Amino acid sequence: MTPQERKAASEAYLRANGIGVFEGLPMVPPAEAVTVKPFDAVCKRAAASLIMTQAALEIGRQNYKDVGFFMQMLGTYGVRDVLNKTEQKLASGMFEQQDVVNVVWEYECCWALFWALGLVDDIRDASAICDCERAIHLVADAKDMAGFQAQCRMRSTDEILDMLDLYYRCHWACVQHKHIDPSCPVGSLNEEVVYERRRGLEWLISEEDDWHDISLDT
Repeated sequence: MTPQERKAASEAYLRANGIGVFEGLPMVPPAEAVTVKPFDAVCKRAAASLIMTQAALEIGRQNYKDVGFFMQMLGTYGVRDVLNKTEQKLASGMFEQQDVVNVVWEYECCWALFWALGLVDDIRDASAICDCERAIHLVADAKDMAGFQAQCRMRSTDEILDMLDLYYRCHWACVQHKHIDPSCPVGSLNEEVVYERRRGLEWLISEEDDWHDISLDT
């Protein structure tokens, strides 16, 4: 699919779902112009972020015994060395409350990666948070990284760009509605869900290792 075709398909979906469209919004790059992160890196990021969301939830509850369990899981899955800067703060105990909140929201970034790895069928519906219980089992039931990777099949670059283009345009509508023009329709979109899933999708084609360093301008 060309960038123009991808843009047209996204806009048709938005209109069909009562979401505002800005036809002047730029297109995402063509498939031949991007490099998707390697399969191994995506699997490790997905597992690490899922584990750290669980740790963040337990930190929020001040249940530090269970935090220790999730720190052990990082070693079991061999992902301790791929934590981003915010996750590292939680792992070291040197964090602020906003760091905890930011990592909990990584559930949605992780859900986008699960989709990219073929573990989730469709993420176009951004009206509600992901299936957290299922997300947990997708990693925990695998027992280790080899078991997790055995479940995964990386989607094509075109599929990833199709979804990224859609989320980019959904994000524009959310920002427009909230900050610029309240009359801009957003259908049933949940802005936070859209924002975080877009972060995960952008990370897949970004040169940045830490998805909190990625600009999410609209």
